Amino acid sequence: MSFSAKSGALLSSRALPCWWRRQQPSGAAAGPAWSYFGGSRPRPILDMSYSRHFLDFQGSSIPSSMKKLVVTKMSQNFREAVTLRQDSPVPLPGDGDLLVRNRFVGINASDINYSAGRYDASVKPPFDIGFEGVGEVVALGLSASADYTVGQAVAYVKAGSFAEYTVVPAKQAVPLPSVKPEFLTLMVSGATAYISLKELGELSEGKKVLVTAAAGGTGQFAVQLAKKAKCHVIGTCSSDEKGGFLKSIGCDRTINYKTENVESVLRNHYPEGVDVVYESVGGKMFDLALNSLATKGRLIIIGFIAGYQNPTGLTPIKAESLPAKLLKKSASVRGFFLNHYLSEYKMALKHLLEMCERGDLVCEVDFGDMSPEGKFTGLESVFRAVDYMYMGKNIGKIVVELPHSVNSKL
Repeated sequence: MSFSAKSGALLSSRALPCWWRRQQPSGAAAGPAWSYFGGSRPRPILDMSYSRHFLDFQGSSIPSSMKKLVVTKMSQNFREAVTLRQDSPVPLPGDGDLLVRNRFVGINASDINYSAGRYDASVKPPFDIGFEGVGEVVALGLSASADYTVGQAVAYVKAGSFAEYTVVPAKQAVPLPSVKPEFLTLMVSGATAYISLKELGELSEGKKVLVTAAAGGTGQFAVQLAKKAKCHVIGTCSSDEKGGFLKSIGCDRTINYKTENVESVLRNHYPEGVDVVYESVGGKMFDLALNSLATKGRLIIIGFIAGYQNPTGLTPIKAESLPAKLLKKSASVRGFFLNHYLSEYKMALKHLLEMCERGDLVCEVDFGDMSPEGKFTGLESVFRAVDYMYMGKNIGKIVVELPHSVNSKL
């Protein structure tokens, strides 16, 4: 991904349907430059006031070491794979980099795919983990200071966010108006829903859209974006509380699969089938969704969380009948992996941020307040947050807060 603070002004305003037709504002103005720091070991500096102390923009001391999570063993069991290191060196930004003090980090179902080495078999432990973060710039390189300044709020998608500080190339950072956890919900979860539905969904007024795991981090956006396209939206969930949330964001029909038979509901209420399925569960839910497709229906796979905790990462499906079912209905199954659509990412994120800022998009955040041990605070709680996701308890995006006391060393 490649971003700059000026990229918004370069985006084209080509005609796009529904919720992605927006003219974008230009990016944030450049701030003052300071980029190098001094301490017990002398470092080259621009601003001489920093020659004796390594300070962040709020005047507190940036320590020489920090906490971070590291994959030390390949496993789909997150607790077995990942170790909390207490004394990792705080990295220094290079010429084109930002040092970001993370305030909020996002939990993704695919965190355990990453810890299991399923994305890149060539990577061997130890390696950093965590995909996304929001925080403030506390240090930056000289070139990076052309577009960013110390104290600026930014978000990013980059491996290694499960740390107190992360070095982020300035071109990969996204300037934000403030440090808010709601912005974090858009980086992976919101962008996945936006781009997949835009590129593969072919949404139009009156289409019937089924969203599985609809109250989750990405499902909440699929529901809202489909409604903005004037579709009829059906959402599956696991509790009445989640069903209530889905109704509050516009879902037309909720199906609590713990108390209702999904297959019967779809067959009885939608006998002609659904036009689009946004599917992230896999296994039996995939089979039900496939069978529910209408003629020329489209099933978009953005994940299959039901299988991620298995050694293979998969759960069985009735694949032997797949060709016949697709042929019979002239239907299609399409996979979507965000990394393959990076050319669309900047535009999508700009539009999502705009909708969020206007209050046109609910960005639900789950801090785990209702979890047995309470709110997810500190890197230690990332383990609990991952467990919480796989227990299916969350409503919205699971976010962990990394607190910082101004006059302490973390």
